[in-house]
Amino acid sequence: MSRRKKKAPQATSAQSIVARYDAGGSGRRMRGWNAPNSGPNRVLLSATKVRDRARDAGRNDWTASAGAQRWVTNLIGTGIVPRAKKITDKELKTAVTELWDRWVKQSDADGVLNFYGQQAMVTRAWIESGEVFVRLRYRRKGSMEVPFQIQVIESDFVPQFDSDYWPGMPTGNRIRQGVEIDRIGARVAYWVYRAHPTDFTTETIDKSHLVRVPAAEMLHIFEPKRPGQLRGVSEFASVLVHLRNVADFNDAVLDRQKLANLFAMFIEKAMPTAGADGVDPLSGQLIEYGADGIPLAGLQPGISQELAPGEKAVFSSPPDAGTTYSEYMRTQNLATAAGQGVPYEVLSGDIINVSDRTLRVIIQEFRRFAEQRQWHVLIPMFCQRVRDAWVDQAALVGAIPRSAIADATAVEWAPHGWQYIHPVQDVQGKQMEVDSGFRSRSSVIAERGDDPETVDDERAADKKRAEELGLPTTAPQAGTAGPAGDNGGAGSPGQYPNTKKGK
Repeated sequence: MSRRKKKAPQATSAQSIVARYDAGGSGRRMRGWNAPNSGPNRVLLSATKVRDRARDAGRNDWTASAGAQRWVTNLIGTGIVPRAKKITDKELKTAVTELWDRWVKQSDADGVLNFYGQQAMVTRAWIESGEVFVRLRYRRKGSMEVPFQIQVIESDFVPQFDSDYWPGMPTGNRIRQGVEIDRIGARVAYWVYRAHPTDFTTETIDKSHLVRVPAAEMLHIFEPKRPGQLRGVSEFASVLVHLRNVADFNDAVLDRQKLANLFAMFIEKAMPTAGADGVDPLSGQLIEYGADGIPLAGLQPGISQELAPGEKAVFSSPPDAGTTYSEYMRTQNLATAAGQGVPYEVLSGDIINVSDRTLRVIIQEFRRFAEQRQWHVLIPMFCQRVRDAWVDQAALVGAIPRSAIADATAVEWAPHGWQYIHPVQDVQGKQMEVDSGFRSRSSVIAERGDDPETVDDERAADKKRAEELGLPTTAPQAGTAGPAGDNGGAGSPGQYPNTKKGK
């Protein structure tokens, strides 16, 4: 009995393999999509042009300007404030806090803003230009209580160039995108212009114009989108082309309207019947077709214009912008807002046909994104590093005890609190969370951007002053009259300290 041989499996050619993803295929829909295979830093070759166009849009396009301002307002507000929670000695904590508050007024090396104003400037430059640098300036002892300032400089100061050899650069290091990195890829220095490069007449990089600033003395604030990315790109990069096209369309509509409105009215003349000799029988004048006519009289308020026999005035009816113009512009602005990460309602202030519940969902999602950027970019890259340098300088000159360096550095940053969307419901909901043990009272106060210890001190001071003046110190009960404007109804916060309301 013969044994049947098994057929060997045939090798499958690469050409016969069907793409597992349509997006990776080369069919009819994807044939024209030639996506470049660029690294995280190669794609930044055009970042300078994107930055210039983003700044121009921020100056001249309301959606770009509003988008940047909304981000500054929501990320910074009045400022991200540090709280020395680790310092247990109350007197020392007060002294450190007051020392910081005095330095805040002197923080700007340019002498224009305070530290919280610099936070807003840094945020706007980051959003608009894609990145911003902050140079730590250490001053002579005795010039300031804490001899330390910070200088905000635009990304133009650090040119985007590559070099493996540069005068003053240690052997083995290399420059990539203006950032000096060592053998393991760590940032060790930045090459910075002495002045803003647009003040120079030459466009080439002159070695004498650049200085090497150690990375320990320079802060680089940007939001990396890809691993290994060295420089930032403008937040408007994905919407700049869209902004330009929308602006061109809007200008075209405006030009059409202006052109159509140049003509106020037209004069229609009856065609005269000429005699055999070409003479108008009514006027007795020779008819010359095509000759220049008498110019129309300028329109003025209250004018009374007499028309010749056979003439009548027909007023112009210029076309409007179109029934779909407003909806089209709104749709385009929706796309612009989405590209900037800002809700359309927040960007434009247009809340027509938006319910209270819908608006709450929109704003809460935006706030979650804002908090992510606060704690991933602004606080670790800027705020905390400034605090660390400030504490070191304060301890160096003896303004802070050396034993308190660690506690003074380990601060809790408190961003500006969000306003209530629905004051009554929001306050009642937080009160129920505290009463149920789901969260602490201090966390509710801190979420508002306030210091729980400061709030408690103020409450104690208010109670003491009320007792000295003979004022009531207990909260009004349900059904009783409360403060001005409070009728004691169920909607007033603070009236149910020991009960929980149902629906």
